[in-house]
Amino acid sequence: LRDNRIELVRASWHELSISVSDVSLSDEGQYTCSLFTMPVKTSKAFLTVLGVPEKPQITGFTSPVMEGERMQLTCKTSGSKPAADIRWFKNDKEVKDVKYLKEEDANRKTFTVSSTLDFLADRNDDGAVLSCRVDHESLNSTPQIAMQVLEIHYTPLVKIISSNSWPEEGQTIILTCESKGKPVPEPVLWTKDGGELPDPERMVVNGRILSISFLNKTDNGTYRCEAKNPIGRNSTEYVLIVHDVFNTLLPTTVIPSLTTATVTTNVALTTSTTTSATAISARDPNALAGQTGPDHALIGGIVAVVVFVTLCSIILLGRYLARHKGTYLTNEAKGAEDAPDADTAIINAEGSQVNAEEKKEYFI
Repeated sequence: LRDNRIELVRASWHELSISVSDVSLSDEGQYTCSLFTMPVKTSKAFLTVLGVPEKPQITGFTSPVMEGERMQLTCKTSGSKPAADIRWFKNDKEVKDVKYLKEEDANRKTFTVSSTLDFLADRNDDGAVLSCRVDHESLNSTPQIAMQVLEIHYTPLVKIISSNSWPEEGQTIILTCESKGKPVPEPVLWTKDGGELPDPERMVVNGRILSISFLNKTDNGTYRCEAKNPIGRNSTEYVLIVHDVFNTLLPTTVIPSLTTATVTTNVALTTSTTTSATAISARDPNALAGQTGPDHALIGGIVAVVVFVTLCSIILLGRYLARHKGTYLTNEAKGAEDAPDADTAIINAEGSQVNAEEKKEYFI
């Protein structure tokens, strides 16, 4: 062996050691140690040199990529012996559907390995990290990795969020237009029924927020929010229906009357109230839904009516009993046939009021 990279480490009658520095593929082969005796004795060993793969590189990526475009990314590494293994990862999750290619280098000892990832660009992949990982036994369990961050441009995604699911007259509603796109969308455009907002004093636009105060039936219609960026534009609609306040408050005035009116002694009052409740229930089948408590004003009014009717009944009953209270005594006059005139007959009568005991009446 005649090479400056080979040094004699130890030499004795029992041992001969050498060291090889800066090992290359040319150092691979069979080494022989000879002991010059009679006869000569030899021992042989075969040295295998591993080819360390180069740092991988990702090619085929152009930034930015439009949504829907097809992407072909290739990861390649050379100089591995034996051939290295390449795997793809997206955000630490391995991608299985890839193409693997192995080629022998010009020295016919090492290999160039490549792997191709083919997919359609999607907005959900924007910002995702693609990793190409090379595993080889010469790397001592420390793989070589190349990474590429995806940048995908896409048209805005628009959504309207309402602050009130049941808007009523006189209330205020806030419509928020959420738009997400890349590049970031320009300020949104609000329209109503295909035209400009009709009442700028009540319909105030602040960035992506549309606020409508003092709602009324003229505000009913279709509100559109449109967002755009250099890639394209998109829009969404919200149908506003302003509800009548009376329809929402009516059920709260029905429940107490059904219970309270039935305790009165006035038949006309009970019949009238029950009929009204039935009519209201017929108009609004959901009138009993969502009640949280009685209407105290209505209960007080009905109780007052009941008390008034009761007092009137007591007064009328007392007057009736008073008119029929007392004892009345009548006696037919005797001796009227012999009296010369009517006055004498009355005076001489046996039951005459002159001699009669005075009668008294007492009112309770």
